[in-house]
Amino acid sequence: MNPNHRNVYLYVLDSLADWEIGFITAELRSGRYLKNEGALTLTLIGATLDPVTTMGGISLTPERRVGEIDFEKGDAVILPGADTWMDGSHLDVLRLAPDLTRAGVTVAAICGATVALAGTGALDTRRHTSNDRGFLALACPEYSGDAFYAEAPVVVDGQLITATGLAPLEFAHALFRHLEVMHPAVLAAWYRLYETQDGRHFQTLMAALTPD
Repeated sequence: MNPNHRNVYLYVLDSLADWEIGFITAELRSGRYLKNEGALTLTLIGATLDPVTTMGGISLTPERRVGEIDFEKGDAVILPGADTWMDGSHLDVLRLAPDLTRAGVTVAAICGATVALAGTGALDTRRHTSNDRGFLALACPEYSGDAFYAEAPVVVDGQLITATGLAPLEFAHALFRHLEVMHPAVLAAWYRLYETQDGRHFQTLMAALTPD
């Protein structure tokens, strides 16, 4: 086994918000800007192996069940937004999140996934963000982490990354930086390109990929 190999798991569920993880899946699958080609595997996981349908109508089939995975330090689990997080069928992965972060596994949640985590108490003692402070408290009466809530697009607290659903770019940037999958200069240029929509940053990105 390659000691430098990293597993990234994307949890998929019905009504998954396609756009919230688009930057992440495109870059991790293509590997076009990653610093170590072949050193990362992106795997779709789910509560079952049944196909799911995203909000955009795309069918995705989990490759593995959550319960059969032995997560290792350095791995990452991505929890995308979806309208179905609160239906009770995803409690296994939600309840696993605190143990994973303590074991050195990154858990990255955006939009509805942050609300679902809040409902399990996983955010009560960790710095975090979500779609809205008031909505989070309203949707999860049992939530008691208001003192740790930050009004920010994305928040990183140790191995926990949370983001508002309005910040898919910032979410991807925080995850890539945390996992160190791109060289810093490449990541900076990549982010500026999409943040500013200024084509000059593409030239900077290309230059960073082929340093002198």
